[in-house]
Amino acid sequence: MATGNYGIIRSADVSPDDMDVFYHYTPSRDDVGNVTLIQLNPNTVVEKIDHPVNPGEIFGGLYTLKLPTNIFNQKGYYTIYIKPKEIRTTILDCGVLSALPGVRGIVFDAASIPADDVNKFENGGLVGYRIEYLTTSAASPEKKIQNLFRIITSNNKAEAVSQNLNNTSQKSLTYRYNDNSTLIFATLTPSSAPSVKPSAIPYLGVPGQSVILTNTFFNPLAVEINMVEYDIESLAIGLFGPQTKSIDDGVYTIYNFDNQIYKQYSLFEVKDQFNKPLFEVREEKNNIDFSKDFGIITAGV
Repeated sequence: MATGNYGIIRSADVSPDDMDVFYHYTPSRDDVGNVTLIQLNPNTVVEKIDHPVNPGEIFGGLYTLKLPTNIFNQKGYYTIYIKPKEIRTTILDCGVLSALPGVRGIVFDAASIPADDVNKFENGGLVGYRIEYLTTSAASPEKKIQNLFRIITSNNKAEAVSQNLNNTSQKSLTYRYNDNSTLIFATLTPSSAPSVKPSAIPYLGVPGQSVILTNTFFNPLAVEINMVEYDIESLAIGLFGPQTKSIDDGVYTIYNFDNQIYKQYSLFEVKDQFNKPLFEVREEKNNIDFSKDFGIITAGV
């Protein structure tokens, strides 16, 4: 019997500020149209749930999805995609630490970081983030290098240090940690060569290359929502709700389960020139006749 087993699934307690939310609309399954994703403000559509026993503490893994009526107001299918937030920036340099030349990493400049995300680049704030690379080749049909990513293992503010080297093949610019600097030195994994091929240094990027940093707080989630004109309750009202038919004027009224007028129709016949009935017609009324209130009609019953 195995011992020492531990669970590995953890409910996400991520903030909406660390999410990207997109949606796509199509009127029907057969009419997909141009698949264009539209970005939403996550703070307007995602809301955290408080712990029922400890108010103010986030209840991990459970969020409320809010659908603004000014956007989700058409019949059809909405596909909502919730994913970890992307931070796009540029590699300033690739280098090593002056005190530990064997430690390789990449360097970011805080000035190139979006203002809303610069706080994530404080010391240790990027640990666990995934970094993906955009191609440096203008001839490539795909801008993103597919299936290539690294994981950030550490990040710290650092400053550049110049060194006088006799070997011109070595880099004269290294880095040392300095919490007052605006540069960020980040180490990645994998960053060391495998033992079977010591000369095969893993790719970490090149100076000037655009990259995408993404948190790994939760897995992406796709939700499909079908907006309809009638729900199950409205269909039940039409089938099982109270109904009346006025014999004199042919007004047909359907009520909800609280005996309130839900729909009203005019019933009449279409006849030919010889006064022979051809069709029975039911036409929805735009002007509701409130004298057909269910309570009024059944008052004397």
